[in-house]
Amino acid sequence: MTTKTKEPQTRYREDYQPSAYLIDKINLSIDVHDDVTVVTSHLSVKRSSTATKVVPLVLNGEGQKLNHVKLNQQLLTEEQYQLDDRYLTLKNVPDVFELEIQSEIKPQENTALLGLYQSNELLCTQCESEGFRRITYFLDRPDVLSKFTTKIIADPQKYPILLSNGNLIEQGKLEHDRHFAVWQDPFPKPCYLFAMVAGDLDRLEDYFVTRSGRKVTLRIYSEKGNQEKCRFAMSSIKKAMRWDEENYGREYDLDIFMIVAVRDFNYGAMENKGLNIFNEKYILANPEIATDADYQAIDEVIAHEYFHNWTGDRVTCRDWFQLCLKEGLTVFRDQSFSKDVTSPGVRRIEEVDILRTRQFAEDRSPLAHPIRPDSYIEIDNFYTATVYEKGAEVIRMMQTLLGKEKFRRGMDLYFERHDGQAVTCEDFIKAMEDANQYDLTQFRRWYSQAGTPHLKISTRYDAPKKAYKITLHQTCPPTPGQPKKMPFHIPFKMALLDSRGKLIPKSEKLLEIKKAKETFIFENIHEKPIPSLLRAFSAPVMIDYNYGNEALLFLIEHDTDPFARWEAMQKYAVKLIFSYMNQGTENTVQLENLLAVFKNILTQKMEQPEFGVEDDLEFLAELLILPSETYLAELMDTVDVDGIHAARKFIKKQIAIKLKNEWQHLFDRLNIFKPYEYNQLDVAKRCFKNLCLNYINTLDTKHTRLLCVEQFHQVKNMTDRMAVLSALNESDYPEREISLTEFYEAFKSFPSVIDKWFAIQSQSSLIDVFVIKELLEHPDFNIRNPNRVRSILGVFSVHNPTNFHAKDGSGYQLIADYVLQLDKINAHMAANLLKPLTQWQRFDQTRQKLMKRELNRILKTKGISNNVYEIAKKGLLKSIGLSS
Repeated sequence: MTTKTKEPQTRYREDYQPSAYLIDKINLSIDVHDDVTVVTSHLSVKRSSTATKVVPLVLNGEGQKLNHVKLNQQLLTEEQYQLDDRYLTLKNVPDVFELEIQSEIKPQENTALLGLYQSNELLCTQCESEGFRRITYFLDRPDVLSKFTTKIIADPQKYPILLSNGNLIEQGKLEHDRHFAVWQDPFPKPCYLFAMVAGDLDRLEDYFVTRSGRKVTLRIYSEKGNQEKCRFAMSSIKKAMRWDEENYGREYDLDIFMIVAVRDFNYGAMENKGLNIFNEKYILANPEIATDADYQAIDEVIAHEYFHNWTGDRVTCRDWFQLCLKEGLTVFRDQSFSKDVTSPGVRRIEEVDILRTRQFAEDRSPLAHPIRPDSYIEIDNFYTATVYEKGAEVIRMMQTLLGKEKFRRGMDLYFERHDGQAVTCEDFIKAMEDANQYDLTQFRRWYSQAGTPHLKISTRYDAPKKAYKITLHQTCPPTPGQPKKMPFHIPFKMALLDSRGKLIPKSEKLLEIKKAKETFIFENIHEKPIPSLLRAFSAPVMIDYNYGNEALLFLIEHDTDPFARWEAMQKYAVKLIFSYMNQGTENTVQLENLLAVFKNILTQKMEQPEFGVEDDLEFLAELLILPSETYLAELMDTVDVDGIHAARKFIKKQIAIKLKNEWQHLFDRLNIFKPYEYNQLDVAKRCFKNLCLNYINTLDTKHTRLLCVEQFHQVKNMTDRMAVLSALNESDYPEREISLTEFYEAFKSFPSVIDKWFAIQSQSSLIDVFVIKELLEHPDFNIRNPNRVRSILGVFSVHNPTNFHAKDGSGYQLIADYVLQLDKINAHMAANLLKPLTQWQRFDQTRQKLMKRELNRILKTKGISNNVYEIAKKGLLKSIGLSS
């Protein structure tokens, strides 16, 4: 019997109940044909010993044609089960039984890219979070752990490579010119970690010897012709494997580790046990097609997915409300890895920048939620900066409070207790507490309370008593469903600098702020100090402290903490830009002081005979970049899009004009044409050189444009090519269009490079909605490919504020139009594309009205997906204290 399900239903964390049934084993047969794929599953099912009452067995399933159901080998009639578009229900089942289900699916028609789908000529899967139900009927929830044996049958000419989780235990030929492979995973896992791939692929193979002496085979599969582009990724796997052994004692547990690179993928990558599936942009690289940032991202993403083998696979989450348990923890681990292999100061600045421009914005919006959400309609909507990036910050704070040694002790206990289990955030916190006899009761509020805490800070120096007093008052703004917040437990790193710029002895401290208002006293301070606050960005908070301009300049010159020094520069530049916005002219003294700081840094580098890793040119480049328009917007209650753009552009041009000789000198010195190498020193030199070029071209003269064109034709690596295009991107002259055309013609056969080509145009302030529409009509744009959608529409809505927020609302209308179009193809991508419209409260009344108009239009459209419905519905709420 078949029925239809109801309207979107909200799921609540407090309603969690363990599964009444468990599936110990699943034998899966996937028989691939051109027109249809037949999936037959044999399930070993038993009633859970924790079940308190007898209930029907309800299996999840979507987008399938059911062929038959057999219970203990007996074929069931349609009257013996209930089938709707989301569930298969069996009412009367014994305590222990075998279940066979056969259904048909059509991967070639699966545009959602969830479940089993086709990418070019390749078949692959994406099952997190709820994609396995698109392959077969199953208990699609992370707390049901099963041992998988998977048999794949296909045409050997079309699909010579057949892969799945675990170890290959059998393969061979079949009649009718077919072949098969059987894979068996010895580790019980939730179905979201299932994977399979079938295709005609190149293979790069290597091996890794674990610390216990086991030889692990490593394989990376990619589309034909891409094998050589996988070599850097192979080295990244080895680095990650060694790092996890050395830092967490975690050794790989299978005989083979495989990665498959695919073109069409909703995410960056997926940690399926033993068979990771990657967006190809995080695998394929050589100097011709990949930038330094691409190489870094490959290192980071491979590390992230590999680290999931223990923090996500061996120990997984009980339910999707606990998503941060695996993602926040693993982001923290991959960030720690990145700091060990590159510039730690720069990596920390990048992490903070992402957090403050993406996650803080989320906290201020109607979509604000804790790192452990309390409710959702579609869990796919909660793969957010809050869960990932803020989740990582919460783990980092825990390590800061405990110290690295004690944190490692807590991790060891966590693995010892919960290996092979599906657990909760509370289980992780408890392991940290029990391993160290440390009370984290108040700290738990980071998991349950949304919003960004604010710290208002005041200081007072008592000269007669030689005492320095700092008072911190913490608040947290209301968020949907949480009008009032309890005080957080905040680790706050700070230090005091004397008048010579030296750290005052014993002043570098970790303050633990637990009350709404707390005062700390530093004693034996012999002169009025300059405070260095929130060193290393020790907590995801905003601070309000009245630094004077002289104090900020002092910290820029003397602070030893990379983040604190960079933050002082950011604060000084923010004050200068906002002063220009408010007054309509620059503050001459303030600007001259900033120019003096810049000149001092540049002159020191000009006088230096050689550059080494210790000079950290990459950090200095970060230091000399003005605050982004996105960050400046985050600091305003009502965002002045056009004012921010004009003011920042003006200040940047003044820096370019006044220091043009210095920029040119350093550019010429660093612009050495040599074979590309990806190492810390060369990356730093390219970074600084290309910053110089960017400032030079800000002058926008015929000479600077010709310099860029000459550079474009001479450089031999993608990092420098993209730097030239970036420099020309704001030049409304023919050189820009000519260079873009030449770039396209040179790289049109490389999809990842054309993604860059689309993206750099989409973020230019010279590009209005009309030109964006032209890009969307380009023959190389494909709305079914997530990378293409992100490269134009995603970049436009996030990184092109002046045109996305055009006063006539055309940018909003464009995004809404494509949300509705994309929703019929890929609801996950549509919902993500919609999110910038939920920031409407941050803008003036005219723009608010236009943004809400589009949200309402979407919400009133019949047949929209649950994903888009949830974002649009919540997006129309006021973000202050309303229930979502």
